[in-house]
Amino acid sequence: MLTRFIMLVFLLFAFSNPGIAQDSILAKAGQVPQKYLSQVSSKSRQLEKQVDKRTAKALDRMIKQEKKLQRKLSKIDSLAAKNIFTRSIDSLGGLKARLKGKVPGKALNGQYFGYLDTLSNSLGFLKESKQLLGKGKEAQGKLAKSMESVKELQSKLQQAENIKKYINERKQLLKAQLGQYTALTKDLQKINKEAYYYAQQLKEYKEGFKDSKKAERKAMELLQKVPAYKDFISRNSQLASLFNLPSGGSADLAQSLEGLQTRAQVDQLLQQRIGSAGPDARQALTQQMEAARSQFDELKKNFPDLDNAGEMPDFKPKELKTKSLLQRLEFGTNVQFQRSTQFFPTTGDFAGQVGYKFSKNGILGLGASYKLGMGTGFNNIRFSHQGVGFRSFGDYKLKGTFFVNGGFEYNYNQPFADAAQLYKQNSWSRSALIGVSKKYKINNKLKGNMMLLYDFLANSQVPRQDPVKFRLGYNF
Repeated sequence: MLTRFIMLVFLLFAFSNPGIAQDSILAKAGQVPQKYLSQVSSKSRQLEKQVDKRTAKALDRMIKQEKKLQRKLSKIDSLAAKNIFTRSIDSLGGLKARLKGKVPGKALNGQYFGYLDTLSNSLGFLKESKQLLGKGKEAQGKLAKSMESVKELQSKLQQAENIKKYINERKQLLKAQLGQYTALTKDLQKINKEAYYYAQQLKEYKEGFKDSKKAERKAMELLQKVPAYKDFISRNSQLASLFNLPSGGSADLAQSLEGLQTRAQVDQLLQQRIGSAGPDARQALTQQMEAARSQFDELKKNFPDLDNAGEMPDFKPKELKTKSLLQRLEFGTNVQFQRSTQFFPTTGDFAGQVGYKFSKNGILGLGASYKLGMGTGFNNIRFSHQGVGFRSFGDYKLKGTFFVNGGFEYNYNQPFADAAQLYKQNSWSRSALIGVSKKYKINNKLKGNMMLLYDFLANSQVPRQDPVKFRLGYNF
């Protein structure tokens, strides 16, 4: 009886003191790994360097291109060349000079970057809730360093957004001022390309920044268990400040939305406008809306990464131009089995390869293979070295998930005991393969493929090989 009374008193005391209840929740959630702070700092610095480097390159190209335009225009109209370019070239140089210094810390006020906003708020919450991180000087030092890194990154991204906006505005202005000069059309298009690819590269960097590691995922899982974290986000996130979202109940929400047009009010206004336009107005409006929606869907399909119509290119963009070399490489492996014959045991060809994406539909690459002998049957299983090979290949999309596949291979198809035997050139044979492959998705990072190939040089090989080859593989 006494035990129950003590527990009841404790519970009443805890619920009447939110701080104690909150402390118990924090203790139950566990501590956020300090590795999370190191990863946030490292990622922030890396993205900051990438943005700085690409922005400097964009400004250099803009300066170079504007100087070239100025020289060409000077031959046609020297006064116009001086008025149009002198100040802008100086402005571009000033923007580049400011890249080297620290930008005054300020939050992004352009395009919303949700992942960075979440990181920033998670660090802010950890600063207030020290139990989740630990009260040691080392932990608090890492937290302060991470917060500073994120703050500097936000400033750099804001600077890059401002420069992107300036380049786009400059592009539009030059097009309006110089569009009449046909001799300058190609140079204007180069500026358009630079503006487009710069914006796309920034977007690529941000997408890469979202790739969270194990410590980040664990930290977010722990924070999501704490109700106070959700309340902190609702009060401090950029999205909350944008819409003035309250942390209270529905009454506070209704008060914060006071003065905004509701859907019912918009519908009523449309009904009034349509009614005054005649009986066929509704049908005409519906048709126009459908046509506009179709055009909008087509634009989204062709340019899925555009933020606004001002970035619409007047050329056909190369989709892989903003990808790094590593992002263009595709690694893979495949296996091919062959039944035993009077010359060979049952073998398995195990190959590794790396391909380079030269377009969204095509890839070229190199690979190497090893032929493993496995005996002549279940009653005679014996592993042996039966050959090696080198190969080149090409893959191009036909339709949907079907691709045309071909390549040239140089194979050593004889048993060997040591590497010295591989130097016998007359023991190597050639293969010229062509066929079709089907690719299928296994998960976000792994794809499977099946290949059916025909070897046109199989008859010239000694001993003769099977011309039809079926391979199973994976790409990642």
